[in-house]
Amino acid sequence: MTSTHVDFDLSRLGTLSVLAWIGDPEDGHDIPYLLAYTLGDGSQGREAGEEAACGLLAELGLPIGDVVLDGTRNPHAFPVKVLVEGDQIALTLPGLNARCTAPPEWVTAAADSEQVYFLFATRAWPEAVPGQPVSAEALQAFAADEEVLTSSAHAVLAVQRLQK
Repeated sequence: MTSTHVDFDLSRLGTLSVLAWIGDPEDGHDIPYLLAYTLGDGSQGREAGEEAACGLLAELGLPIGDVVLDGTRNPHAFPVKVLVEGDQIALTLPGLNARCTAPPEWVTAAADSEQVYFLFATRAWPEAVPGQPVSAEALQAFAADEEVLTSSAHAVLAVQRLQK
């Protein structure tokens, strides 16, 4: 077995953002999704940020493409964690974290299933600025784009909660 180290500079990544959404439960689509992406505002521009995202995923052992990793089997050892408290989501990766507010139906679905489907897009999405609403059409156009999907890392993550 050999070990590899990928050199990347996190400052090139730029702003890491997360967005939570769920399909239409009336259509039987109640999977809670969590999308991580960069705004492309890193120190060396969008392309360098996308390269840094690829380097980060390689460093974490998260393959890009159609492989879906199961982070629920051993969640404490998996490099990506999602903590939900109320309607607040905290996404944690080694050296990085991001937060967002989830819609009530997402919180319910995540609590019921105790897991979320996670995508880390290597393509920058500068239009989806944190704190600004994203239309369903814009989300669909980005998150369902074949190039975005095939250039993303995919995993199912266990939902963690604060111990009380």
